Amino acid sequence: MLLQHRLVTEVAVAGKPDRKWGEVPVAFVKLAAGIDLGTVAGELAAHCRSALAGYKVPKEFHAVTALPRNSLGKLLRRELRERLRAAP
Repeated sequence: MLLQHRLVTEVAVAGKPDRKWGEVPVAFVKLAAGIDLGTVAGELAAHCRSALAGYKVPKEFHAVTALPRNSLGKLLRRELRERLRAAP
């Protein structure tokens, strides 16, 4: 869904532990050159809400320069989850 947005070049979603819901979705996005996440986070959330159920809309967006991948190009979602656990 997010990959269809004109400003997003890569995206991955991982679950973040949550006291109330158990786990909530968090999106890691690589944006087009020169785009700041702070200026488009609301637009990305609205884009998701237009086509996804409320519980599937990411609760947070994190800008990344590259998504972690192994030597075969497979996404390492485990590393994204570790980033979320390490964040305050």
